[in-house]
Amino acid sequence: MIGHDIPIEASTAAMNSASVSEEPNEGYEVSLIDALTQLAYRKWLIAKVTGIAAIVAVVLCFTLPVKYTAITKIMPPQQTQSTASMLMMNQLTGAGGGSLASLASGGLGLKNPNDIYIGLLTSRPIVDAIIQKFGLMQAYHAKNMTEARKILAGYTEVTSEKSGLIAISVIDKDKNRVAEIANAYSDQLRILTKTLAVTEASQRRLFYEEQLKQAKDALVSAELAFQQVQQQKGIVQLDAQAKAMIEGIAALRAQVAAKQVEVQALRSYSTEQNPDVQLAERELTSLQAEEALLERSNHSPGIAGLGLGNVPTAGLEYLHAAHELAYRQALFDMLMKQYDAARLDEAKEAAIIQVVESAIEPDQKSTPKRALIVLSLTVAGFFAGCFSALIQAWMEFARTNPNAVAKLQEFKIALSNRGSGEAST
Repeated sequence: MIGHDIPIEASTAAMNSASVSEEPNEGYEVSLIDALTQLAYRKWLIAKVTGIAAIVAVVLCFTLPVKYTAITKIMPPQQTQSTASMLMMNQLTGAGGGSLASLASGGLGLKNPNDIYIGLLTSRPIVDAIIQKFGLMQAYHAKNMTEARKILAGYTEVTSEKSGLIAISVIDKDKNRVAEIANAYSDQLRILTKTLAVTEASQRRLFYEEQLKQAKDALVSAELAFQQVQQQKGIVQLDAQAKAMIEGIAALRAQVAAKQVEVQALRSYSTEQNPDVQLAERELTSLQAEEALLERSNHSPGIAGLGLGNVPTAGLEYLHAAHELAYRQALFDMLMKQYDAARLDEAKEAAIIQVVESAIEPDQKSTPKRALIVLSLTVAGFFAGCFSALIQAWMEFARTNPNAVAKLQEFKIALSNRGSGEAST
């Protein structure tokens, strides 16, 4: 059909003249002017292919669904050093509770808080809440929640900007719904952070809350044991020296226990090479050595070693129970002070999610980019037309030139040959 418009004789003659000028069995060369000539002969073929590609691009632009993009920007809470804890640590140091002083300032904070909030924004609780709120399973025609999560993740992008803000970008077909979905991310983040310990103060508060529960249970058990001893053995009157010994050793044991809690907390998020861990371990070793020295100075090891060997058995049991009660009470008081300091810091450093830029209903579509699609497909159609024209010229030349037929056969043999790749002779 298109070949009738092309002077086949002229093109064939040009091809033959190029082949005659070469030596036999040495192949042939096609110059740039020859290729351009063949393209010029088939300019209508190129125009038709290019036109078809342009028409397909226009049709595609109007059939692709229009999508809109909405962006909201939030400012996550900025974590600062705890001033309330520093003041409380000074009070504890002056009151003999220096063994816990470095825990609050040990560094439970995060290097980049934005990473935490980006992880929360893309977490399953927030994603599921948004899917259920807007009925996205039906909107996305998803078979299950897993598929709906993947589709929403593909339409959502959460990034941390250089300014420190977090940008949440959402794409959707409905320009009203897309703004609501973007704003829902910040709302769901507020709900989620109320149930999580995100800030440094919240982490310390949660840790001391667990330790305080254990210390309270131990204190109650010590009180019950002391009451039982009193009921069974009767009231034993202690002199001032024994009372001072009990309080001194109980306070020292409480400091050792508090330091062990501190070391345990530091090891939960740090390595042995951390300077805070090494300092806490040295302080723990020093306190343990002081406790051992105090026991040896009383000429009797163990909890009841108070240098009171002439005290009757009932008195020793009473001393043991009183010592345990004093120790548990001292430890509970120290942990309570730490817990109160963490609560004050948590109230001051509450995770307040501030929306800097709320998403609004977009007035322009984001996709499809029609001009880019038409331009890209038209250019691709032009090159496809040129390639088709050259292939057509080659096929016409091969039908009239024996040398070209031989080269085509050699090409087919080379494709099917699995040997060393040497040309057949």
